[in-house]
Amino acid sequence: MKSETVQFVPAIDEAVAGKGSQAMKFLAGLKNVRVWCGLLLSLCVLAPLMMMVTISLNPDEEQIMISMGTIKAFIPHVLSLENYREIWGDPNQPFARYLFNTLLIVFTTVFMSIVVNSSAAFALAWGQGGYRKIVIGVVVALLAIPGESLALPQLLMVSKMGIIDSYEVQILPFIGNAMSLFLFYQFFTKIPKDLIDAAKVDGVSLFKTYLHIGLPLSKPVIATVAILQFLEFWNSYLWPVMVTRGPEYRPLSVAMSAYFGSNQAYWGNIMAFAVSMAIPVIIFFLFIQRHFVQSITGSAVKG
Repeated sequence: MKSETVQFVPAIDEAVAGKGSQAMKFLAGLKNVRVWCGLLLSLCVLAPLMMMVTISLNPDEEQIMISMGTIKAFIPHVLSLENYREIWGDPNQPFARYLFNTLLIVFTTVFMSIVVNSSAAFALAWGQGGYRKIVIGVVVALLAIPGESLALPQLLMVSKMGIIDSYEVQILPFIGNAMSLFLFYQFFTKIPKDLIDAAKVDGVSLFKTYLHIGLPLSKPVIATVAILQFLEFWNSYLWPVMVTRGPEYRPLSVAMSAYFGSNQAYWGNIMAFAVSMAIPVIIFFLFIQRHFVQSITGSAVKG
């Protein structure tokens, strides 16, 4: 009986080893599939960017049109900054003025939006009164309303206020943001109640609790809101084109449309403008990417 048991043990070990090797091969194959999928997705993202940079470095419009639809459109084969010099030095389309307008509008709006929405969200999360649930319900309902449907009523309001064609008209309507407020609210409700109660016992006001506890803890969600709103306002087109009349207050997104106004589109200049417009966004993302990644990984761990 013992000898039979001894004979069966190597057979079992071999079967287990065989299944283990099969599992390892399957995992290795799955890993290769993931790598190839990642490379394919990266290529889909980088290909338009490579095309944009390649065309922006080519001053010959005829050559650009010939290379369209070929591999040459994605690989820089001509290196010239002529298109960039043209758009940066165009007196009719002052790029520096447009860039200043955009930076001022975007950074002011994002900063004020973070301050207002985060403080309001903290009050809704830890304040007193039954109104809080009603307000949160209204905020969630506002998320379902497209911003474009509010453009005309807002235009009538700012027209009555007399602030058309100004910086204020591009900043004030967007300080309060339902999505930002909701993201901050979701974060603040996850702060341990004992921490807030300890502050109350020490006689700390709700506003000081927000300043010394809520705000320092909310760096990841601040980074998330900052990136989302930065991209939204940087690429905003409909509202600025409705409320601005000339280059004095016009942002980059509206200024770029001037290159499509003629019968012929100069793609070299257009792509150079697009690259120049994308560089500040990339720099901003690299500056706060650490906090943004922390927000994503923190949400994944909590989930």
